[in-house]
Amino acid sequence: MDSAILKSTLKKYWGYDSFRSIQEDIIQSVFSGNDTLGLMPTGGGKSISFQVPAMILPGVAIVVTPLISLMKDQVDNLKRRRIKAVFFHSGMTMREMNLAYEKLHNGGAKFLYVSPERLRNERFIASLRGIKVSMIVVDEAHCISQWGYDFRPAYLNISKLRKQLPGVPVLALTATATPVVARDICDRLEMQAPRVFSMSFSRSNLNYIVRPTETKIYEVFHILSRTAGSAIVYVRSRKKTREIAEYLVAAGISATFYHAGLDYETKEKRQNSWQRGETRVIVATNAFGMGIDKPDVRVVVHIDIPPSLEEYYQEAGRAGRDGKTSYAVLLTSHADRGVLRRRITEQFPERDDIRKVYERVGNFLGVGLEEGYGQLYPFDLDRFCEVFGYQRRKVLACLHLLGQAGYLEFMEETEHRARMMIIVEREELYSLKVSKDAERVLMAALREYTGLFADYVYIREVKLGSATGLNEKQVYEALLELSRAGVVSYIPMRSTPLVYYPTSREELRYVVFSKAIYEERREILKQRVEAMISYGFDNSKCREKQLLAYFGETDGEGCGRCDVCRERKRKTKDAGGGDGDLARVVEYLRSKGVGADIRIIERDLRIPAARLAELVGYLLSEGYATDDRGFIKLMTND
Repeated sequence: MDSAILKSTLKKYWGYDSFRSIQEDIIQSVFSGNDTLGLMPTGGGKSISFQVPAMILPGVAIVVTPLISLMKDQVDNLKRRRIKAVFFHSGMTMREMNLAYEKLHNGGAKFLYVSPERLRNERFIASLRGIKVSMIVVDEAHCISQWGYDFRPAYLNISKLRKQLPGVPVLALTATATPVVARDICDRLEMQAPRVFSMSFSRSNLNYIVRPTETKIYEVFHILSRTAGSAIVYVRSRKKTREIAEYLVAAGISATFYHAGLDYETKEKRQNSWQRGETRVIVATNAFGMGIDKPDVRVVVHIDIPPSLEEYYQEAGRAGRDGKTSYAVLLTSHADRGVLRRRITEQFPERDDIRKVYERVGNFLGVGLEEGYGQLYPFDLDRFCEVFGYQRRKVLACLHLLGQAGYLEFMEETEHRARMMIIVEREELYSLKVSKDAERVLMAALREYTGLFADYVYIREVKLGSATGLNEKQVYEALLELSRAGVVSYIPMRSTPLVYYPTSREELRYVVFSKAIYEERREILKQRVEAMISYGFDNSKCREKQLLAYFGETDGEGCGRCDVCRERKRKTKDAGGGDGDLARVVEYLRSKGVGADIRIIERDLRIPAARLAELVGYLLSEGYATDDRGFIKLMTND
């Protein structure tokens, strides 16, 4: 494809003059009809890599993505650019799905976003037969790999798409994949001679810092009081988000908290306030960050250590997307090793405990033996834990393993915003016979929102209340009245986790967990935890170099920016104190940069061989220098 055409499309819809890094390479591979894998770290511009070719190629691009909230955001962003897009997920009503099908078949969309769970629906797969599909995009592709840190069995349904659409190229994209996971992605997607493009995982503007402390909350204040700009503070529990945010506010730092348990309105308000810079710090669980595009985050602090380097890299990488100097700080304490290792046991309860949870979930939902196949059930997790005396964490671990084994799937991200669509002709609005409150709400909706006659539009009852002087309950009642009158289709906001049965409920004796599901995945988690511990507690290796090695980049130098490299620089600068010969050797090696053969050092400095060996031995033993077959080099980027 002519590069000029690609750049003109990029400029027309996204306003950029040129592509970044490997974006154009990926796009050209797609145009050549190749199956392609793109490894692009957080902030690398994954969306552009498939959205640009999709705008040029005839037909619809199918985009598989795991998060409903991310799917909605992407579709909304495309619509703001006057690009037609639709989505399908488990929380849609039949009317919404029919409207989306109609748009697809009438050429009213260039993008179809779909959750992986939707791909198990045979009717949906069959509906694609009459549509020209330009490409299949698999976002967060590591979710298809059983070796990945976030394996989701529903992703295996993508193979059905491949069979339905032979010859359509597949583009898989992920920000975090080890070499093993990258190979598994290609195998699972049945890629034919895949082209693989990878950005370096190095971030030259990001400073990785590990700071040991037994008073983490004070250390957060210390860091934030000595840095400027927006910040994210990550913790692993909802309770701590509130506690730390309140502590920071009391200490004079603008902060709020965010976690999955908050209602949509609250989350949106806090996120928007932070994105606009009105709130400096957001204290959050890992529920925050996916799809957030705030380029000027200067600091990301982790109070609790994540269970894997994949998660840490992705969360830390939300700092400094604008290319300016930023900091990723991990706080560690003596107890953290034990906490991480205990997670292995917590994530893999005894098999009998998992079977018991499976049985009780079925009883709680009223699903009999050999029933439930293909059904979705609202599932009140907190009530379930209360009834059976379980800790939430243990139930989640059991549900996760039951999902991996294919017995049931727990879908927690099912919060759906309120939305409405006017389903009568515009002229009919003038002869409505509804209450005054209903009429006021309808008129306010027409003023506040556009597109109500063409599609479902997300609304806020609070906003309609402000426009009409009604309270939220009155607005809700008015919308229900309009819905009963056949004037609008109104779908109230709800937030209920779901359980899906991909197979009928089994007798307990048939609920088994294979070695691959249990022992092998437990070992994988153990390896991830140990790699995370090494990063947090091994102070002899450059932090970034440890990260790069984990993701398959093994030939990098020390970054010169992390806490390990900075300490090494300081020691090297101090190494010659009180010893003139040692200072001469250090200065000589520094001037050479790439290092020197020990015999050349002896010749140039005219230091006796025995004395030189003593000095070089000191530099090596203290970690100030390396020796590659007699070639001596300082451990510094100066």
